[in-house]
Amino acid sequence: MRKLTASNLVHYINQLDRHITFNYVNPTTKGVIKIERITLPEGPIRIKRWDPSKGEVEGKKKTESISSELIWRVANAFLPDTPINLERVLGASYNTRSVFEALLAHTPEFYFCYPGRIETTGGHPTIKKGHKHLIWKPNDPHKSGVLVETKTDLAISEIPITNAVYDSLVLPETLKIQPLDIEIKRRHAQIQIALYFIGRQLQYRTWVAKNDWGILYKNKKLAEFEGIISSLKNEKIMLAYDDAIKAALFIDIIWFKNSRLMPAVMEIEHSTGITSGLSRMKNFYDIIPPSETKYVIVAPDEDRDKVIREANKSQFRDLKIRFFPYSAVEELYSLCNRRKLRGVTEEFLDCFMEPLLQ
Repeated sequence: MRKLTASNLVHYINQLDRHITFNYVNPTTKGVIKIERITLPEGPIRIKRWDPSKGEVEGKKKTESISSELIWRVANAFLPDTPINLERVLGASYNTRSVFEALLAHTPEFYFCYPGRIETTGGHPTIKKGHKHLIWKPNDPHKSGVLVETKTDLAISEIPITNAVYDSLVLPETLKIQPLDIEIKRRHAQIQIALYFIGRQLQYRTWVAKNDWGILYKNKKLAEFEGIISSLKNEKIMLAYDDAIKAALFIDIIWFKNSRLMPAVMEIEHSTGITSGLSRMKNFYDIIPPSETKYVIVAPDEDRDKVIREANKSQFRDLKIRFFPYSAVEELYSLCNRRKLRGVTEEFLDCFMEPLLQ
């Protein structure tokens, strides 16, 4: 199945006319958008936006940026002929999300649509008018530079109040991302604990770096929490590889699943150099047999460019590093706290982790 990348989306928008303004998809939004410049291959995209109905003019508006992180998050969400609500994909993040939606909708392979919304009251489902979505139709392009609506017979189900089994992820319109409620001083430890709770919610067992076992949270050592692995020798995937066990001892977080899978190996780089974490993961990667494991750097959002530079050095390219920014950790943690996620696959994590290989 064809998948989109940030490079694809940036390329599509790069084909739009720089000399004209573009309208928002929502006709009640009177503002206009103009593309200023685009950094290839993956952004950022810099734009200006203003509202002529309020007397605003282009010359007095500042240039704003659509980040590469936003573009990757959107690219990972799309499958052919599947309606996607960008507000739900991006949650409360990014104040340029409606601008990116508008520009994308003006490119030939993207249409806007209003799929029905299934609402269940008293056990009786009814289909009501749905919210605005974009749909990617790579085999049916329209004229560039115009907004085109397409009809769809699809209807999207409401999320239950307590438990949700996700075939595809649809978030409520009112979702608000809350700051981490993990009260601990060190930011590194806070993120590490958040990753443990995320893994726990996704039914993963978690290895925490041996030197962090003594971290105290809620009057209990981290090593004493349910689901924390006490010995890597207990994991079947590691059993025959003593050297790999030694290489993994001080990796910040490793997730295990079903005795056969290792969904992610993660290094949190808050104030230390990124190279040390990459080196630990590379040592481990070189010893353990090949698998579908994601190798991930978790770091502040503003460190993205630095992570890209380091991850693309020749000695680390085999890792195919992904970037898991703190904002995405907080978003996923908030989602796990609000909804008892079940039935999601490892691909679910792709919505939060950006591939960095260039």
